[in-house]
This record gives sequence, C-alpha cells and structure tokens, in this order.
Amino acid sequence: MNMHTRSRTRLALLGASIMALAGCASPPPAPPEAPPQAQACPPGVPDGARCLRGQDSASSHYLIVMPAQWSGVLVVHAHGGPSLGTPSATRADADIKRWAITVREGHAWAGSVFRQGGFAVTTAAEDTERVRRIFIDHVAKPRRTLLHGQSWGAMVAARAAELFPGSWEGILLTSGVVAGPATYDFRLDLRALYQHLCNNHPRPGEPSYPLAIGLPADSKLTSAELAQRADDCLGVRKPAAQRTPAQAQKLRTIVDVLKIPERSVISHLNWGTFTLRDVVMKNGGVSPFGNAGVRYAGSADDAALNAAVPRFAVDARAAARFAADVDHSGRFAVPVISSHGIGDATVFVEGQHTLRQRMVAAGNGERLVQAYVDSSEHSYLGDAHYPPLFEALLNWVEKGRKPTPAGIAERCRQLRAAQPADCRFLPDFEPRPLASRVLLR
Repeated sequence: MNMHTRSRTRLALLGASIMALAGCASPPPAPPEAPPQAQACPPGVPDGARCLRGQDSASSHYLIVMPAQWSGVLVVHAHGGPSLGTPSATRADADIKRWAITVREGHAWAGSVFRQGGFAVTTAAEDTERVRRIFIDHVAKPRRTLLHGQSWGAMVAARAAELFPGSWEGILLTSGVVAGPATYDFRLDLRALYQHLCNNHPRPGEPSYPLAIGLPADSKLTSAELAQRADDCLGVRKPAAQRTPAQAQKLRTIVDVLKIPERSVISHLNWGTFTLRDVVMKNGGVSPFGNAGVRYAGSADDAALNAAVPRFAVDARAAARFAADVDHSGRFAVPVISSHGIGDATVFVEGQHTLRQRMVAAGNGERLVQAYVDSSEHSYLGDAHYPPLFEALLNWVEKGRKPTPAGIAERCRQLRAAQPADCRFLPDFEPRPLASRVLLR
C-alpha cells in the first residue's frame, strides 16, 4: 500500500468513525407533516396522472405524482446535481419531466427538491425519507417502496439507505456517484493543471487564493465568464481546426493527463470552481481536497509538469467531515441494481468498481447487480433501459428472483421488440478500478 493509499484509507476510516458515532444517536421524533395539496401537473407528466405538492416541516418543496392506473409501487426519487443557490419548487417539474417513464410504468413518483441548495447530502437523505412518510401518511399505502438515486442523487440515496434501512425494499442507482469523495479528486487536479497551463483562473493582477477552495466566497465570477476564460486559453468551444497550436497543445495535455474528453472540460472546471466553493463553505472554509504528492503522467514533459503544477494538502478534519456527510459503507439491507453508461464523462463508470468492493466488504455483495449500457450519456440513458431495470428490481424484491445482467438485457429486447436496437445493455462489461481513472492520493 503506497503513501497516498494509506492517507486516503486513514481519512476514510476517520470519516467512517464520525458516521458511526452519528448513527448511534437516537433521532428526534419526526414532527407531523401537513398533507400535500392537489395541483395541476407540470408539462411532461403522463395523461390522467394526479399531482400533489407541498412543503415539508423542514421547508423542502416536493412533488408527488399518482398515475391513472397505479401499480401499488412507490418510487421515491433523489435528484441529481447538486443545484447551487436557493432551492426552487420548479426543480421537481424538471425531474418528473425527465423521469416520466416511472409514471408511465404505473408507479407513483415522489421527489423532494431538498431543503438546502448545494452539497448537503445527509439533509437531502432526510428530506427523501420525509417525502416517503408524507406519501404514506397522506396519499396511499404502497405495496412496495423503491428508492431511485440519479447521478449525485445516488449519493443521497446511499445515505438514505443506510440512515433509514427500514424504509426501502429495493434500490435503483442510475449514473450514480457511488465511490464517495474520491469521485471528485480529479476536478481539483483539473484546477491545478488548468492554472499551470492557462494562468487565468485567477488572472495575474486578480487576488490569488488556494485553488483547493474553488473560489473565494465574495468572488463575482460567473460561469459564462469562466467558460470564456477556458475558451481563450484552450479553444475548447471552437472546432479543432480553429484552435491555435498553443491552445491545442494545452487542451491535449488536460485530456491526456486527466483522461476526460474535450467536451467535458468546462463542466468539470465549473464543478471545481463553483461547487467546490460550496463544499468548502459548508466545511467551515476549509477544503477536503488536495493534490500533494499526486504524480501526473501523460503530458509531453511529465517532469516539468509535476515540478510546476500548484500543490495543496488535504485537511484531514475537513476530509473527515465531508466524508461523514456524503459517503456510504455499502451497508444496504435490500437488493440494489446499479446501472451506468460506460462512456459517461460526468461520473466515471469506474466508480462502480468501488461500489462492488464496498458492498462485498460489508457482506452485501450478493445484494448487488450492475447493468452497464453502451452509452456516453449521463442524465438519461433512454426510455428502453428503465422499464426492465424497475421490473428486475421488483421481481427480486417480491419473488426473490435475483436478476442477471444478461437477463436484464434480454428482457429489454423483449419489451422493445419493435426497436431492439434501443437496448444497449452490455452484460459482459466489467469496470476497471477507480484508480485507473482518478489519480490516487
């Protein structure tokens, strides 16, 4: 075990200790929740569905959708993001429009907007549990309750699964952040490499700051301005033929060293700027990320790159606090199906290797089935893929029939008989370890 692996292991153990101590405390009695109110459904909801809205006792907005013909199954949805700024009730409108497939399958859908904007996973897990209780107390008693986490919402769902193990009978994770804080390390690497190559974030003459904080709290920089800076330096929004040789070389260095496609550079730079600032602000102004000791490789001159790139040490206490809020230990008491596009450039499929490792270590390896898709999409893998996933999870929960990746793929083709090419499951795919994609520290 090398120095960086030992350091990450110590931080993980410290975070796990904090999580365990937090789990020992008895939660306070849940306050009574007001019933939701019937309202017109937002665009995209299937015809005949009934919609209810409300704001829970923690001030989280939520939306509940009942299909015209209910299967008796409730799917509680944890949305992706996180969205920065003040949460808006309309966030749920966008979520149900994307996930209308759930209602078309006959399942009730319930989604919280979450009380806090930004990176707050434990409170979002609490809000997810609260909307489940509201449904049961005021809408209907489901025969089965499933938890669905999408993208960052998979991180929320994993926390909810461990905090409230008796609430869920099956878990579906799609395009999920399932490898904990290490998922995000490469975004600080991007900030460091970008500043070394471009020196415009911050620019000379602008106040300097440690890049590991993302951005000073009082900075007025906008995402549009950041994109323009990236384009000035890398030509990332230009066709390749229109880039200068210097722009092309710098962009190639980032792509080769960090193993990310050109199209994702700006979005990852945004995370490493604005979302990272939010993470740091929620950690008392101290960053849980660092790159001290990381060895970068893949450039034209790795020695020069490693000598010049800015370095920042991980603050152990900040890392432990962050892990205590966002991480999981694979202690899931119910069946889990996790599906991911193998070319996902937003959340790398290699994180699925970590999910399996953790569930095996927790004695839950037999409770996990992973179904991979030949896709580079992140937000939505296509209508064909979700019905067989929901069906497989329900058959596992209700009949004890553990699915196989091959069986899910075949069922997709049966359900999509008229368009079997829409089914792009890859039953034999196995992800490599996360360390093959994100540099150890």
